[in-house]
Amino acid sequence: MPKVIDHERRRREIIEVAKRLIAEGGFEAATMRSIVTAAGFANGALKHYFAGKDEIIAATFESVLAETAVQLSTMDRAVGPVEALRGFVEAVMPLDAHRITSARVLLVLWEHSVANPDLARRYRDLLTTWRAELVTRIGAAWSGASAAEVEVLADEIISATIGANVASLMHPVGELVDRYRAYVESVVRRITR
Repeated sequence: MPKVIDHERRRREIIEVAKRLIAEGGFEAATMRSIVTAAGFANGALKHYFAGKDEIIAATFESVLAETAVQLSTMDRAVGPVEALRGFVEAVMPLDAHRITSARVLLVLWEHSVANPDLARRYRDLLTTWRAELVTRIGAAWSGASAAEVEVLADEIISATIGANVASLMHPVGELVDRYRAYVESVVRRITR
């Protein structure tokens, strides 16, 4: 009887291997050959799951975005608008090894997206959605703020978060966490005064 293969599980395994290789060695480290070797598959096995490297990269990108979306979805607004905003910002800040690894992968793919219109569109869509959610959460938490103040703070948080993720890659894991937590607290103090 032929062996039953869970193709979806295999796809996830390949994506996890690609993610790890990208996090450890950058985009160039995730070659088809290195992915096959690290995943323990025979040469040519990837063709059954992905048409090529671009498809693996797109799936890896989507996987990191899905993980972030799960983190963000756990930010229940029932805890109150200020705490919901705090949790939302913390979910995308490099506050632990997992988020730092995710940031490393996204930043590597960000660089690759310059030459890949589909990935560039996905990044723009992500930033547009993220900003809209921030505007909503800030508006709910910051009573008396004008629409312009809310939008400026949303842009500041996005810029600070992207910068924090870049900086975290240049330091030992966790070294900057206290600074980033202090930033989040400063945002909360600003809107609750």
